[in-house]
Amino acid sequence: MHISHLRFRQLVDEAMALVPEEFRPHLEGVAIVIEGWAPDALLDDLGVPEDETLYGLYSGRALTEGRAESGDLPPRITLYRGPLLEDCADEDDLREEIATTVIHEIAHHFGISEARLEELGWG
Repeated sequence: MHISHLRFRQLVDEAMALVPEEFRPHLEGVAIVIEGWAPDALLDDLGVPEDETLYGLYSGRALTEGRAESGDLPPRITLYRGPLLEDCADEDDLREEIATTVIHEIAHHFGISEARLEELGWG
């Protein structure tokens, strides 16, 4: 599937608009970055099997880990456009997968582990 970078960003913005109002103040300062593909070295570091891919990644200190310390990088959510476009059949499918990925990564910002997300059906 192919869509413009602008349209992809619009779908990301739509996903962010789904975040309940009471959570939004806690997301101030969390950058949303769009990249093409996750680097192979990152996939290796994360232990992502070769037959799987990565749609998104949260980087930074979770809110449950306390205040940021000197030297901490700001929190960020990276979305990987390439695998999302490759795996989605149409724009509706893409919209849904972007929203799922954004919510999944925001959950990490709030300190929800990968295991807990899987228990909740967001894995």
